Amino acid sequence: MLSPNALRVLDSLRVFERIRVKGYNFTNIAFKNEEEETTDLYPLGDEHRYGYNALRIYRQILLDELRSMVHESNIDINYGKKLSHVISESSTEVVFAFADGTSASASLLIGTDGIHSTVRKYVSPSISPNYSGALAITCAIPLSDLHFPPDKDYSTLPVAIHGANGTFVIAPQDIDGSEVLAGTQKKYPEQTREDWDRLFSAKDELLTLLSANKSGWPSLVRDALESIPKETLSIWPYYTVPKLPSWSSSSQHSRVLVIGDAAHAIPPTAGQGASQAFEDALSLALLLSYPASPSDLAANLGSWQAYRQERIDRVVTLTLKLNNTRLPKAERESLDKKMIWSSESDLKELEWLYNHNIKEAMSAGMI
Repeated sequence: MLSPNALRVLDSLRVFERIRVKGYNFTNIAFKNEEEETTDLYPLGDEHRYGYNALRIYRQILLDELRSMVHESNIDINYGKKLSHVISESSTEVVFAFADGTSASASLLIGTDGIHSTVRKYVSPSISPNYSGALAITCAIPLSDLHFPPDKDYSTLPVAIHGANGTFVIAPQDIDGSEVLAGTQKKYPEQTREDWDRLFSAKDELLTLLSANKSGWPSLVRDALESIPKETLSIWPYYTVPKLPSWSSSSQHSRVLVIGDAAHAIPPTAGQGASQAFEDALSLALLLSYPASPSDLAANLGSWQAYRQERIDRVVTLTLKLNNTRLPKAERESLDKKMIWSSESDLKELEWLYNHNIKEAMSAGMI
């Protein structure tokens, strides 16, 4: 899912015009209670208020477009290499090794290698991802298999239905909305990466987990649980990355750095994972395009990180409040209302997130 701040980045790179009709465009996600009454609307986009609607698009479609644009610019992408470790770092270059025994050098090594980043182990060796204790279990279902109650308003999709079991999400994910992602989150013990892979492959076990306490859901959710194509079942363990002291190898020469989930992984509830990665990438590219002495690299990256971290911290706070809306009813009701997102108090606050313009911020000297 790409929100307005991400689409503004992609628009500045002429990507948005190539993908806008290749996904599902929408504005709000509706929050509903156990009686399937709409209790709130959370905006994920709005072209009138934020410049862009939200866009749900398959990752592969977006990647294919980005690769095509890279190819059109005569830039080569080398595949089949896996980073092993950093060999050395100087004031002008970094030398690194691949798993196949070969090595290479570059002026910078930028890790965009996700939550379990190899590059981060060099930048911040003491930092490891934290498991939240929650696991999202999802599947893909034809919209036609769902039976929307005629006496309930389901004119707004996606929808998050809150109940005693937690929250069940139904979100269109095809161009015409003919297929939906459906799922919920469950408490689940942390696994090794190998055991997560095993669980992903254990479709019968996932179906049992997803269907547990089925009678506690409204009829629409029960319909969804009766229609699951097992082969589409998937999982998303919610990990976060603790705040890094530095996103670059500041104890050396700052020639190695991390961005995206490698630097600040957060749960996907606010739909900001990819969006913040795009913000990282554009702002870093702009920073590196400015004339500067190599001796200024560490200081410039430090200022850039401070600028980015301030936004990440606010996204983390927003994500926590949204996560709390998805807790089982008893847990939700035990929290202070300020810890749960509400349009009554938080709607205007989203302007800082969606209306932010990276190029303008960089030009204005925010770093």
